[in-house]
Amino acid sequence: MTYPRRGTSSMTDITVRPYDESDADDLWSLKRGFELGIGSETGGQDKAATYAAKLTEEYRKRWLAWVERCVDEDPDCVQLAVHEDGPVGYVFVLPGSLAFIWDAAVLNEVYLDPPARGTGVADDLMDAALDCARSQPLPLDRLVLDVDRENDRARAFYDRWGFEHWGEMVAREL
Repeated sequence: MTYPRRGTSSMTDITVRPYDESDADDLWSLKRGFELGIGSETGGQDKAATYAAKLTEEYRKRWLAWVERCVDEDPDCVQLAVHEDGPVGYVFVLPGSLAFIWDAAVLNEVYLDPPARGTGVADDLMDAALDCARSQPLPLDRLVLDVDRENDRARAFYDRWGFEHWGEMVAREL
């Protein structure tokens, strides 16, 4: 499936709207694309296998339940980009009660199916994320995210939106 590039009349066929519980299966499909893309596009075989292995039915249930709790708190925190054939992407800003994690709004995830990339839909999702973040009572008026340093495409997108380096996340196994 291909999507029209921004500026063509068919772009109006894609709308960004709040997530609804009836979207759970579609959102999960997009989430799988997000996780598998992180694993395969920004790391070697070990990273890809690690991300793929976590996508169990139990993880699905727990993640979707967490999404529901977040949406119950802030109905606009998860937004879907929807084409006539169904959702093609999403953005997930953590609800305001979790802002103290980084003392700022947190852009948890943004994802577009590969054929929808380059159409301008990611910009529409980012606009929705900023609207959500601006509505939150924040310690600092910032929107933060973590992006893999090997994800050149995502880094270029965030650079274009004015994101700047602000610390660095490190991790270790438990």
